[in-house]
Amino acid sequence: MLNTRLKVLGVLGSLLLAFGAGAYFGLSHSLHSWAQAQTLGGVQPTDVDMSQFWQAYQLLNQNFVVTHASSTFPAKQEQVYGAIAGLTASFGDPYTTFFPPAEAKIFQDDIKGSFGGVGMQIDNDAKGNIVVVAPLKDSPSQKAGIHSGDIVLKIGATSTAGMVADQAVKIIRGPIGTTVTITVARQGETKPLVFDIVRDTINIPIIETKKLDNGIFKISLYSFSENSTDLFRGALREFVQSGDHKLLLDLRGNPGGYLDAAVEMASYFLPIGAPIVTEDYRGKQGNNTHRSLGYNVFANDPQFKMAILIDQGSASASEILSGALQQNNVAKLVGTRSFGKGSVQELMDLGNGAQLKVTIARWLTPNGSSISDGGLHADIEATTTAELARDPAKDPQVQAAVNYLLGR
Repeated sequence: MLNTRLKVLGVLGSLLLAFGAGAYFGLSHSLHSWAQAQTLGGVQPTDVDMSQFWQAYQLLNQNFVVTHASSTFPAKQEQVYGAIAGLTASFGDPYTTFFPPAEAKIFQDDIKGSFGGVGMQIDNDAKGNIVVVAPLKDSPSQKAGIHSGDIVLKIGATSTAGMVADQAVKIIRGPIGTTVTITVARQGETKPLVFDIVRDTINIPIIETKKLDNGIFKISLYSFSENSTDLFRGALREFVQSGDHKLLLDLRGNPGGYLDAAVEMASYFLPIGAPIVTEDYRGKQGNNTHRSLGYNVFANDPQFKMAILIDQGSASASEILSGALQQNNVAKLVGTRSFGKGSVQELMDLGNGAQLKVTIARWLTPNGSSISDGGLHADIEATTTAELARDPAKDPQVQAAVNYLLGR
């Protein structure tokens, strides 16, 4: 049986996007270069006693009786898929998931980037809650008032208790123009908040630039998409041509994306060979450290100074870039702690259209810290609100970064 592997970044495991693209923001560029297929034999291990499984299989097939309309007698292949799903769930990792053929097709369609939905990225937090990592800029969810950090309690009439993000995505997504009701708990609110959100075509914003006062140039990066590196290079060119020397990179609400994009962007600020992030396989295989390509374009600018804005919506590739520049002493982090999505998944083909998404490693920052252990912490802590964040002149996080860049 062929085991074709596709590496995903977790946020990925990716962080699941309730706008329909199940794991778009967790894919490395290996999406476009599938790993060499490996053959795994379906031979029963000698140290596993499967007699109880086969006993249960026989008892169920011989004795089960359909007693109500919502129940059906599963086909033999459905029983096998159910067993695989149960085995997968026993590992207790929300990012390790089994996809039967129909769900695998949805997943594949999603990561190709053609979708409709509500435009919010969700994931399971450490307590198993479905949490909003970030609503996408100008998406239906953001316009409705969904915030990063909101805990999704219900989708329509369905409780999310015990639900993994993959399942929640399937319920949230639907035809463009239809409405989905999302009930959330929000810190500081005594009662749940209910939002009726109309699904729409989602256009993922990528980058914006703005020249601020006092020689500060602001780049807002919203995703690490396939073409984000070209856009980022263009934004840096605009920064240099502006004559400014102080750079503010805004990664708030950025759920991540391609690993290669994060490595490429970090390379503009680091000497060749500087560590950016390490894939730690916990002894399963040798670790892999991704290092700077050495563009280091600001090395000869003594006036260059950089700050990065992060919040709980900054995840995956955002954390990789932020951690690399913070721990290589290039930039200070300003805001609140990041999301803490630091695991790597591979998509493995089981044949006949079924797939496994398996956590295979964790991300370590240059100083050896695991991103999953509470995320990155800001060097300069500052909080804001959605209303204040719309105006840089009133945004406390932007102003805290400006004060640092100006040496106040």
